Amino acid sequence: MTAVATPMQPPLTRKPRLHRLGKIYLRTPLYFLTLCTHHRAKLLANESIYTAFKEYCQHARDRGVQVGNYVLMPDHVHFFVSIAESGPSLSIWIKSFKNSLSKTLRAQGKTAPHWQKGFFDHLVRSADSFSEKWDYVQANPVRAGLASSPKAWPFQGFIHELQF
Repeated sequence: MTAVATPMQPPLTRKPRLHRLGKIYLRTPLYFLTLCTHHRAKLLANESIYTAFKEYCQHARDRGVQVGNYVLMPDHVHFFVSIAESGPSLSIWIKSFKNSLSKTLRAQGKTAPHWQKGFFDHLVRSADSFSEKWDYVQANPVRAGLASSPKAWPFQGFIHELQF
């Protein structure tokens, strides 16, 4: 007997997509984010993207968003973000972030799409979790053979000092 999808039920072979929480009950939640390029294309670890990234993130504070520690890898970016209660939703801010960097990529002659759909987000709940994530992330370039030490990777640092 084969499973048949009805109009009210999705096919059994497709997993339902998880929905993001509509509201987080913290005044300024701290997120750890990972965004990947489309098909993991190596688009991000260059000076023009790095400059665009820093400029966008420095001006994020005007919209109630603070970007903390970050590491740009060739095909993905990790960073910590804190969003004020009066700021945009995380999804709206990420959409704007991706659009901003895509503008720079188009200027470099890179055709879209540039980004995978969606993003990975983790709500940081403790100082230990923050430290653990940052220790792992800043070692990414070393594990990938791109740098001899975390400090030797030129596409990492912080924009705003965030503390848990």
